Amino acid sequence: MTLELGSLVAASVVYLLVLFLVAYAAERGLISSRITQHPLVYALALGVYATSWSYFGSVGYAARHGYRYLGIYLGVTLACLLVPVLWRPLLRLTRELQLTSLADLLAFRYPGQTTGTAVTLFMLAGSLPYLALQVRAVVESAKVLSPSASATLVGMGFCAVLVVFSVLFGARHLTPRERHEGLMLAIAFESAVKVVALVAVGAWAVSRVFGGVDGLWTWLDAHPEAVEQLQRPAREASWAPLLVLSCAAAFLTPRSYHVAFTEAPEKDALSTATWAFPLVLLVMNLAVPVVLWSGEALGLPWPADFHLLAVPASRGATGLALVAFLGGVSASSAMVIVTTLALAPMCLTHLVLPLGYARGQPHLYGWLLWARRLLIALIILAGYGFYRLLDTRGMGLVDLGLVSFVAVAQFAPGVLGLLFWKRATRAGLLSGLGAGAAMWMVTLVVPLWASPGMVAWTHRVSALLGFPSDEPWGFSTFASLTLNTLAFVGVSLVTRQSQAETEAARACTREGPGLVSGGVEAGSPREFRERLAPLLGEEAASAEVDRALESLDMSPDERRPSELRRLRDGVERNLSGLLGPVLARLTVAEALRLEPGTRAALAEQLRFVEERLRDAHGMQGPVRAVEAVRRYLNRILEDLPLGVCTVGPDGEVVIWNAALERLSGVREHASRGHPLADLPAPWGSLLSTFATGAEADTETRVVVAGAERTLRLHRSRLTPDEEGGGTSEGMALLVEDLTEKKAVDARLAHQDRLASLGRVAAGVAHEIGNPLTAIASLTQNLKYELDDAQAVKERTALILQQCRRIDAIVRALVGFSHAGTVGGEARPFTRVEVGPLLTEALQLARMARSATRSRGVSFEHRGAEGLMVLGDAQRLEQVLVNLLTNAVDASPEGGRVELEAQAQEGRVHLRVLDRGHGIASELTQRVFEPFFTTKQPGEGTGLGLALVAGIVREHGGTIQVDNRPGGGTSVTVSLPDARSHTPPPARPVPGATP
Repeated sequence: MTLELGSLVAASVVYLLVLFLVAYAAERGLISSRITQHPLVYALALGVYATSWSYFGSVGYAARHGYRYLGIYLGVTLACLLVPVLWRPLLRLTRELQLTSLADLLAFRYPGQTTGTAVTLFMLAGSLPYLALQVRAVVESAKVLSPSASATLVGMGFCAVLVVFSVLFGARHLTPRERHEGLMLAIAFESAVKVVALVAVGAWAVSRVFGGVDGLWTWLDAHPEAVEQLQRPAREASWAPLLVLSCAAAFLTPRSYHVAFTEAPEKDALSTATWAFPLVLLVMNLAVPVVLWSGEALGLPWPADFHLLAVPASRGATGLALVAFLGGVSASSAMVIVTTLALAPMCLTHLVLPLGYARGQPHLYGWLLWARRLLIALIILAGYGFYRLLDTRGMGLVDLGLVSFVAVAQFAPGVLGLLFWKRATRAGLLSGLGAGAAMWMVTLVVPLWASPGMVAWTHRVSALLGFPSDEPWGFSTFASLTLNTLAFVGVSLVTRQSQAETEAARACTREGPGLVSGGVEAGSPREFRERLAPLLGEEAASAEVDRALESLDMSPDERRPSELRRLRDGVERNLSGLLGPVLARLTVAEALRLEPGTRAALAEQLRFVEERLRDAHGMQGPVRAVEAVRRYLNRILEDLPLGVCTVGPDGEVVIWNAALERLSGVREHASRGHPLADLPAPWGSLLSTFATGAEADTETRVVVAGAERTLRLHRSRLTPDEEGGGTSEGMALLVEDLTEKKAVDARLAHQDRLASLGRVAAGVAHEIGNPLTAIASLTQNLKYELDDAQAVKERTALILQQCRRIDAIVRALVGFSHAGTVGGEARPFTRVEVGPLLTEALQLARMARSATRSRGVSFEHRGAEGLMVLGDAQRLEQVLVNLLTNAVDASPEGGRVELEAQAQEGRVHLRVLDRGHGIASELTQRVFEPFFTTKQPGEGTGLGLALVAGIVREHGGTIQVDNRPGGGTSVTVSLPDARSHTPPPARPVPGATP
């Protein structure tokens, strides 16, 4: 039974319209993204690998080569097992670098326009036999159902329809960077149609041709040669060539690469595809032996390639035959559409645009869109032309497809080198590709037209190497890949990589990130647009810069050099998807030049490294360990309670940790990459002045969020000689907030002073009592001597003397109580005479230990005349009073406390000596710890010596406790000698309060 050609054409057009409507509905959002981005849809879309040679040709190949037809699908399964080491790295590179084709990928790794052009030309040449195969399959399948159909009419009509639908499916978008979710859903739909049609014909054949499963087994028992014909080739011939070719073709043919990587969904779908894709192919191939045996059982006159149509047609199952025909149209059209959508941008990027036709186009996007549409039509017509040249040849569908597979396999060495061998060079790739392409042409392409005598030598060499004569692609695979690999490896070893190749190799092999260099001459995004406009046109220049700003979350007014360098890289990545990596690099290099001789900011270098180390689980070699150390050190910096700010050699902030964020209120992203001086007030002037100042350690006060805070700043340069004025290679600034500590110290000091004041007050009461008694007695006597002027004068002088004594005692008490403040603000250091300081301290100590508590302890002091120290007299007086009262408490009854002063080597040593019980050697350092005391409970707080030690340190001095020979304790306070030191001039600190 036959069908009219009009019916076949109408059914085919309607089917393609259905596919288009599916794609259109998905793009319009009428179909949920949960469906369009589902991993199973992705796995079904990968079924575009199975074209008409799988749909029709597998039966014919099984008739000639038995079960070896499964090798074409077992190779795909092997490729899926290599997903972690092959597919995932390629997908990562495709996404990160905006690479839309295999030519873009190879041109990125082996930089140069020659690479892109050579890969594109060879990919195009290798795809033409495959495109011709699809046209031939549709034409011959149409003639099976409609013998009167014109091959020319069917072929041209099929190509014309495909041109229209290819444009509708994939050339309606402005750029090839956008994922065609609708197209992928339509391709998945056509894969499902192929599977259903094959399984339906197989099930119908078992039921109608053999009468059921039992009838099939009965026929096989009666015809054992049918099974033997499938088994014998599988035992006798090699499977290796088929496995190698199909494994490479699973992800390197233009259509497979486009679906697997360019159109991959955002969510991880490769894990599902690893098992679902081979399962789809397995289900398709289950029907192949049944269809083959059905054709043999019916004795059909048609080639086995088209038994899928002939079996139901011969039994009058017109509807099933039409479904099978639509399955073939689906397989062929999907291959042609996806292949042309992959090849057209490739040809545009690497063949057309390098000629300069698009330079300065005012409407670049529209020009590119029409150029792609024209290339789609030309590629499909080229496939039809190749079909016409082969129209009279009797080669099977699978054999013709394998010609393309051998061509695609030539890219395998370059791709493996891209992923795993950083030493590979562009010269090596081109040499290997040239050698492999030449052998492919000689052994497979030339024999398509040449007379047998011209290529007889290839058959003889093939036979000598043990390859079957009826499978020329086996020998061609071996010879071409061997020459390709040898040339690739050999030339790579003897040639040197360029700098661009080295950087690309590091990016591809994941060994580690390289550092960027140089700043961008353009100073703002507006300048980016102006400089790109002459090359891209104003419309495209503005759109690309805006797209990069949006993707990087940058402000349109961004002017930081490091951020502008990131913007330049973002523009190049976007243009890579539009123009290809080579032209994108050339365009950006011409329009957005880097300043020669400029060293890139360290903040930018660090950001560059961090972005590429973020996924260090995919890195190779020691980089994973480096990343672990980086994260560990970064965590330490973030968890430090001190503020940390590191500055690069260019004066820009590199690190601004969390503690400094909390203290300053300045966020990390607002500080990193900025010069110190540009930071918000008061931090900009404060830190920049300190960074360039002479002092490496200082204290200052600043107003933060309306509150005054005391900060300690410490500077550490990268190399010590930089402190002497050498060229800066960077520095670290530590910012410690001492506000709370100062407040606590001041409160403790005030409390201790109040306690001392109480003790002194008791002594004062005792001391004042004596002159008050004398005054009272003199006053009583005076009233009886009023007539004696001389006596009155004498008594009045005595009274005034006793009043002056009281006044001196009270003044000493008031001065002692007012020394220091609760706020922790210390007076500036001055020159302090040591002699009066010792006298005043002894007087206060006597008052603090009244006669009832002094136990007859006497004081003695000695020191050279003219000694002077730098400091605060009242705070130093507090130190000595504390030490003296402790010495009194430790001394035995009737003992003596000595206070002496001497100068030595630019220091003044104040020493308090007693003859008490001494201090155990293991406790000589602990006595300065807060709340540690050797006194009995209730007799001391343990804070006195801790405060003494703090005051001494503030004065740049030291304090030491020693045991005296024969018993007793010696406490030595060493302070700077004012006679050999000049007090620093008072100067305002930027950001500090006056």
